Amino acid sequence: TFWQDFRTAVSKHDVETVARLSKFPIDMSYSIASIKTKAQLTKRYRQLFNEQSDAAACFAKAKPEVDADNPKHFSVACPDAAGNEVVIYHFQQTRAGWKFTGLDNINE
Repeated sequence: TFWQDFRTAVSKHDVETVARLSKFPIDMSYSIASIKTKAQLTKRYRQLFNEQSDAAACFAKAKPEVDADNPKHFSVACPDAAGNEVVIYHFQQTRAGWKFTGLDNINE
């Protein structure tokens, strides 16, 4: 249910729910400052979910991939503007449940 809730929140631009389902600080791609608070998430929402990839469109069809070495982590790969699946969203199971933890671009 976490994945369903998270992708629905992203598709609706529901910053409140995305923040509740996230673990701060949210790590960002190389050389981009992490997102440390809900206020920063609100300001940088587009950067996180629309700048490097269209996360809402991607999440609608993407299947999460569990980390074989650590089943408490999973990721979702999304395409960049060129169609290469290089934008990776990371998630982790915490004491409070599953949380979004960061974004990585494997080209950077």
